[in-house]
This record gives sequence, structure tokens and C-alpha cells, in this order.
Amino acid sequence: MIVRDLGLCDYTGVWRQMSAFTDARDARTEDELWLLQHHPVYTLGKNGKAEHILRAGDIPVVNSDRGGQVTYHGPGQLVAYVLLDIQRKKIGVRELVTRLEQSVITLLAEYGIPSRARADAPGVYIDDAKIAALGLRVRRGKSFHGLALNVDMSLEPFSRINPCGYADLAVTQLADQVAAVDFKTVQKQLVKQLQNQLK
Repeated sequence: MIVRDLGLCDYTGVWRQMSAFTDARDARTEDELWLLQHHPVYTLGKNGKAEHILRAGDIPVVNSDRGGQVTYHGPGQLVAYVLLDIQRKKIGVRELVTRLEQSVITLLAEYGIPSRARADAPGVYIDDAKIAALGLRVRRGKSFHGLALNVDMSLEPFSRINPCGYADLAVTQLADQVAAVDFKTVQKQLVKQLQNQLK
């Protein structure tokens, strides 16, 4: 799996690149993992309801083609886009979701933080607070979009939406759970876990 560190990116530009990559790939194309942060943006999944955006204010809203409802992306959040041939890997969407969730759960366990997935709401939770969101799209057996892990960011924008369509859903981040967080270290740890889960 080719790993690319894209840095701080505009959401719409990366979305277009993911979509183009997925459309252009063939049976021999290697899978890729894109790691990045986004400039502040709310994204609404393809079945998302606009009423879950309570007050966007100065943060742009993008209607995306991923699954799921509304979420927020911003600096300090680690985004991992998984561009995989899941048909070639012989895994389904549910299995992919489980493996992505497990990558985050195992990473958090390295910090001594117990976390879990929820069958009714994809993502990873510490107690009842969401620390990682998932949203995928699969086209012709190829996945794109992925997961977003809150590392060390402003959580205020989450208060302006019903995160993932749930009113009053608490949101947390790694920096609120451990004393000192290094973003690049967390990124390396997540890459390792994703590579273990997706090999």
C-alpha cells in the first residue's frame, strides 16, 4: 500500500483527486493511503440531512458523496483516506468499516485508553464521546474517503452540528485524554495499525 502525506488540504480538491484516482485505477493499480488535515469544513454525506447543520457560521458546507451524515474537519484532526480495491481483497464494506475502527481502537489502547465501536453508529467512542468518524464510498469494488481521528483540534465547531446526525453527541479528542500528544507520532501509529488491518 502506497502511503502519501498530503499535509493541510482543501476538502473539495482532495475529494476530486480521490474520485479521479478511483475512476482511473485498474486491476493492477496499487492501493493507497492518503494522510492529511483539512482546512475547516463541514461535510454532509450523500444521505445527509441539512437540518443537522445547526449554524455553520463562517465554515463552508460541502455536499459529499461519502456515506454518513454531517461531520466537521479541521486542523489538528488526522484524516486517513483509504483507496482500496476491496473486491481484490475480498472484503465487504462492513468488514472494511470494522477494520478501520479496530485500527483506531488498537492505537488508543497504546495510550492506555479503552474505546469501542458501536453497531448503531459507525466510528470509535471513548465512553459515549466520539473520537473518530467514518464515512466511505465504494464504486466498482473500490473504496475511497475513510476515517477522521480527532487528535488536537478545536472541538467548538462540532457544537454547531448534530455530529453524524445525533443531537447532543459528545465529541472528544486524544489531547483531552493524555497529557502530551505529538501529531506526527500519532500519524505514524495510525499508519502502522491501518497497514496491519488492511494487508
